[in-house]
Amino acid sequence: MNSELKEKVGRIKLLISDVDGVLTDGAVYKNDSGDEYKKFSVTDGSGMAIARAAKLKIALISGRYSKTTEIRAKELHIEDVYNGTLNKLEPLTELKQKYNLQNDEIAYIGDDIIDLPVMYKVGVPIAVNNAIDLVKETAIYTTSKNGGDGAFREAIDWILHVQERYEEALQIAKEKIFVNQNK
Repeated sequence: MNSELKEKVGRIKLLISDVDGVLTDGAVYKNDSGDEYKKFSVTDGSGMAIARAAKLKIALISGRYSKTTEIRAKELHIEDVYNGTLNKLEPLTELKQKYNLQNDEIAYIGDDIIDLPVMYKVGVPIAVNNAIDLVKETAIYTTSKNGGDGAFREAIDWILHVQERYEEALQIAKEKIFVNQNK
């Protein structure tokens, strides 16, 4: 890995993720009553716990509103959720102000054209393996996994490995899990 990339990734303090196509496989299932179902990866949820242990902030910006997204975000203790936001630059601006961050301290993981405006601005744009070509061309890292199949976790692991903080964060996360199981 070149030193310029290591330096860029080393500055990351916030990872923003799209939802449909990144945390899910992009499919939306509806039954005849209109109830919606989505497939989320438990591995991604574990990755969020590791990110929290590393004090890496996580935010979600979804272009499509979904109650299912709200429920999953609440389960994962993600407070910064922008659900049904087509202009993803507005939440980016809010998050930068809220956490006093610059663009180069933010990574974004996406899969489709709606993600490009944010990807062009942030320091570390990331694509999932099954993203459209233009998103992959914009990214400085593309996961080997598809959206909904652990791509988000892979991105977190990659960031923390590059920052040389993965082992420490994993240990903290494991300790919290064991403490909670022994209560």
